[in-house]
Amino acid sequence: MRWLTAFLGVTILAAVAAVVMVLPRGKSEPTADGSPVASPASSTRSSGSPSATASTQGIPYTDPCGTFDTAMRTPYALSGYWLIPTTDHCTWRRQFAAIHEVGGDTVIRIGWGLQGRRTTEDGQILEKEGEKVDPRYEPCVEDGMPCVAAAERDLKAANPGNRVSWTFVYRTDEAFGDGLFRCPELEHRITIGETVFYRILAPDDGTDDPSCDNIKNRGRGYHLILVAAAAKDSLTELLDLGDRFGVKVFPALPLAPRDPAQSTRASERGTDTLTTLTRRILQDYGDRFANRVSLGGFYQPFELQLRDMKPDHPTLAVYASQHEIVEQEMPGKPILVSPYLDARRRLPFSATPKQVAKGFEALARTGVGIIAPQDSRGTGKVGLFWPDQRNDRVDDRLRPVVGETTNGTAYHGSTRDYYREMAAARARMVEQGYNVQLWANVEAFEPSTEEPCASRTGTRGRTDKKRLDTAVTQVGRYVSKIVSYMWSDFFTCGSPSLAEEITRDSDRPIPVDAVRMPRDIQDGVEIRGYNIPLGSKVTIIWDGQQEPKVAEVAGVDLTPPPPDLPERIRTAWIPFDWTRVPQDTWVRIEVVSPDGRAAAEPLHVRVNL
Repeated sequence: MRWLTAFLGVTILAAVAAVVMVLPRGKSEPTADGSPVASPASSTRSSGSPSATASTQGIPYTDPCGTFDTAMRTPYALSGYWLIPTTDHCTWRRQFAAIHEVGGDTVIRIGWGLQGRRTTEDGQILEKEGEKVDPRYEPCVEDGMPCVAAAERDLKAANPGNRVSWTFVYRTDEAFGDGLFRCPELEHRITIGETVFYRILAPDDGTDDPSCDNIKNRGRGYHLILVAAAAKDSLTELLDLGDRFGVKVFPALPLAPRDPAQSTRASERGTDTLTTLTRRILQDYGDRFANRVSLGGFYQPFELQLRDMKPDHPTLAVYASQHEIVEQEMPGKPILVSPYLDARRRLPFSATPKQVAKGFEALARTGVGIIAPQDSRGTGKVGLFWPDQRNDRVDDRLRPVVGETTNGTAYHGSTRDYYREMAAARARMVEQGYNVQLWANVEAFEPSTEEPCASRTGTRGRTDKKRLDTAVTQVGRYVSKIVSYMWSDFFTCGSPSLAEEITRDSDRPIPVDAVRMPRDIQDGVEIRGYNIPLGSKVTIIWDGQQEPKVAEVAGVDLTPPPPDLPERIRTAWIPFDWTRVPQDTWVRIEVVSPDGRAAAEPLHVRVNL
């Protein structure tokens, strides 16, 4: 995916060597094939989602943008979404209302990057390519001279040995308070029309002086950070909406400069300056937002591929640095990161599920609180399939990415294989004292442009609810929360839009797990998932069977789901004699709602008795 985003995994024991699914009585053991396995019943339940309570409890309210209903009407398995910044403040309200209506309780902001820039001789900031003056920063003028030249003039006036050794730019639609500044004599706002520029000075040795003293007493080099911001603070508005709708907001931290030689990595040059800017912003947040319930945490938007990484990886250093600042300035607020997966066998840089698990552990060691790997189905880098489907042809929509081939030839493993290994890695890290959650970031788009949404979505087209349901089935057993990239534009384009599809079909069954579960003296199966009420029918099918076994759900919520699953997952139980199934046979478990709607994806399990 492009930017991204989520989850606590189920506690996993050691994987068995054979690619089989074992459903023993009352015991849970994950398998190497990624299919559902038996899990012990639990008397307690916890959720890794950042639950929020709407203060209005569904009471409509009216403001200049219209009347908005804060009720959650059609909750779906996805409970968080990325949002693209917008200049239309009424759009924020409409998006929050629509997201909350389909069960969203989390909004993650896409942000901007810190960039080092060259300047002209007179102090004009050039565009990233270094050829033309950047029109965004050209209006910044103080005393008739460009802001860069004015900053250097003021530095030299404080001490002739001072100089601007490097210039950085950062853009945002936020407005900051005075907590951004250390030396108000030399750091300040510059208001030009509707844009407010912030001038920040950071010593180029990586330190951050608490006052003006060193600027006057010592001559040295400084990095100038020129922030192009807004007159009205978008984050205050988003947090107000979060309070109104009961939604947690994750604003984006500054994105690290990219390594010019390898753009997928953070640049080691400039990391100290990023640290300074992050600290200043977080201190300002602490002054203004320390007690805001709707501030859920912070999103670090610099993506990296999840794979086995060396401890000195520069992007990991950025994560660790920003985590330390957040812990100091806003304790208790986690950093969320959303790395991507690449399972394509033909590529030398792809990674197996176990290599991805190593990468998860490396991320956890940086101190980030939430790792929300992109499922990478939208980009075609991973496929949605079961172990007994490895020889099947890949989904038609994936062929532009991997060609005419089979699932097993195209990919090292399926989405379920990767999340199973990451859940096991998360369990190991929790045992070592790392407070890390595993979420899933389900991509709401397709690799092709058959159904494009907007020019900014590039080659990506929208997906459909059936594919989203299938992705939830694949990841839902292993994570504590499922979020999606992204609301605008993939959920809002087309007719009907994906959001409208969800609203009309939000209560279709979505099974995510099956366990062998006797009750009293009767053998049976417990199905965990979404929307499986009394009256639902379950069909159990295997090759060689004379006729499918059909049973009606006999009880719901007879046992609570295991801890660390998404909070909307429930349990349903049916009687079934597992001794009827031949050993080592793959079994499909299909679920149909009382009104006849079938789940998009059946569960595939393999049984040893």
